[in-house]
Amino acid sequence: MIQDLEKVLHTVEHAWATRRVLVVGDVMVDESIWGEVTRISPEAPVPVVHVRQETRRPGGAANVAVNLARLGAQATVVGFVGADAEQGILEECLRSEGVEPLLVACADFPTTRKMRVLGGGQQMLRVDRERAGERSADEYAALIGRAREALRFCDALVLSDYAKGVLSEAVCRELIGAARAAGTPVVVDPKHTDFSRYAGATTVCPNLSELRRATGIDGDDLDALLDAAEKLVTEFDLEFLTATLGEKGIALVRPGARFVAPAEVRQVFDVTGAGDTAIATLTLALCSGLSPEVGVQLANAAAGIVVSKVGTTPVETHELIAALAPEIALHAQEKVVDREELLFRLEVWRQRHERIVFTNGCFDLLHVGHLALLEQARRFGERLVVAVNSDSSVRRLKGPERPIVGEKERARMLAVLATVDAVVVFDEATPLELIVATKPDVLVKGG
Repeated sequence: MIQDLEKVLHTVEHAWATRRVLVVGDVMVDESIWGEVTRISPEAPVPVVHVRQETRRPGGAANVAVNLARLGAQATVVGFVGADAEQGILEECLRSEGVEPLLVACADFPTTRKMRVLGGGQQMLRVDRERAGERSADEYAALIGRAREALRFCDALVLSDYAKGVLSEAVCRELIGAARAAGTPVVVDPKHTDFSRYAGATTVCPNLSELRRATGIDGDDLDALLDAAEKLVTEFDLEFLTATLGEKGIALVRPGARFVAPAEVRQVFDVTGAGDTAIATLTLALCSGLSPEVGVQLANAAAGIVVSKVGTTPVETHELIAALAPEIALHAQEKVVDREELLFRLEVWRQRHERIVFTNGCFDLLHVGHLALLEQARRFGERLVVAVNSDSSVRRLKGPERPIVGEKERARMLAVLATVDAVVVFDEATPLELIVATKPDVLVKGG
């Protein structure tokens, strides 16, 4: 369970939009061919895919940047591309997602492309077009220059390594050193088994197989694996190590301590992009002042959303809030929201096609008549929003001796009720302005 959920929700809903994050790494174009399979080819024992749709999306490090943007942050991505048509396609896709591309074109290397063929929603084949390797000194100098300039204005740095040639040892040392000198957190998604090139980062985030290769421990003994991970933290001067463990969840390892956020049980359709989503979520949590433990729990929830989708599909902020909804329901104080937060919650509920009911009142000295009203109102939909008159509003309506109970206490008592999903305080004489802003499906008045 996430501690201090009210603060966490406020951070996700408000602070993340003020964060700027730089992503440096191997960018690529993810192409998907979607179709249906109804027969086997007469030429060979392979399925025939009847194409229905083709899509192109930013992939690799570019997908991390898109995830950051979808979660509300301002994102910039630096990487290598080829001087080809795919460079233009990738830059256009990134700009359409609100990501700033600062890409360096390399003369002898094409833009990396990964094409997936899906039949009936299941991935059947992947075709890679790429050339990995070292670029010229001038190209690395251009990349480092762009990254260092962008880093001056960023709250966090993500190094997204797909071992295609961007994150050489020199590039990693240069950028980690610059970020550390500025007090900027550095989150690394590694590909190389030797973590020495990532030394000094805030955290390195391997998946289970990457951690096994880095530690040399190949087996199912999780304690032994995390013991070895703890040694990596000390050896490479990390603050902590974050390991995604598949169905076992995500582990956070510090010297002398560890924390495991268990994975939620979900139907898995496609794991593509889950690591990118987890990295983006953890990064935003860290650069917004949340603890690494909370960051890991949020990353775990976000990755769980991605694996229930098909293809490289980033997580939206409202989806993450929705994933936390069961926890929100357990905390009455999280139901009391301001107007902006209420509109955000409403968007989440509407995305889930839930019918929204609105009612209002002073609710001074809560009594059985109030309870009956709320119970009946809730029957008209899946979510009940209660607007409560502020103390000053009550005084204007009922005289200087009222209210008997203050607005905070009245709101809190309503929030405790299982029938109520959100409580908002309003100061106007009537809730008309709030009704116009929230546009509920059903408006309930007592009497």
